Amino acid sequence: MPDVDLSRSGARDTSRALRGYLAEPTTPGPWPGVVLIHEAFGLVPTMRRHADKLAEMGYATLAVDLYSDGGARRCLVSTARAFSTGNGRAFADIDAARGWLIDREITNGKIGVIGFCLGGGFAILVAGRGGYDAAAVNYGVIPKDLDEAVVGSCPVVATYGTKDRVVRHGAERLEEALTRADVDHDVTVYAGAGHAFLNDEDAGPRVLRPVMRVAGIGPDPEATPQAWERIGAFFDKHLG
Repeated sequence: MPDVDLSRSGARDTSRALRGYLAEPTTPGPWPGVVLIHEAFGLVPTMRRHADKLAEMGYATLAVDLYSDGGARRCLVSTARAFSTGNGRAFADIDAARGWLIDREITNGKIGVIGFCLGGGFAILVAGRGGYDAAAVNYGVIPKDLDEAVVGSCPVVATYGTKDRVVRHGAERLEEALTRADVDHDVTVYAGAGHAFLNDEDAGPRVLRPVMRVAGIGPDPEATPQAWERIGAFFDKHLG
């Protein structure tokens, strides 16, 4: 599946070298589209495989690289700041990816968004800003002013683990906010799973991986198939 150049999308205020990874289904199109927002470590191979999996499920998936202009070391702080403030280049990049999918004949007009970790937090925010038909939030960081963020949100499927020490009480807070906002949602917490449990391998710098495992961060082969089945069913309902 190809990398795509999004820098010529015509969108304003995006990363100068904005790019992404496109995964297309093998079945005849057009298909529903999905914007994938990566975890804090960036558009690493694990995130690309998540995009491939969504393509196998029937969704044209564009994983946008929020670190296009310099990699994680140069872009992580500004990206995290954008998430914290609710404004910044990261939102322009995500919107450019959505616009790119909409403008292509490969999609049928239905667009979803899926995010992991920090990307899951962005998914919460953009789901409430319009333009999406469904959102999948995977152990997403909870944004400030959560109640305000989810007003008018598209339907949300959210996935967390009981051993997640990075996002404590994230599932409870998100479900309560979505209920108050009367947003169609499915929030499920998997017993024994930790942060980043959908990944098929440990992420991040190798020197940090032993510490991350002790902190409960890493794959959970038992919970992962169940979570993907839920996400697929939810997307099929709202995007199919």
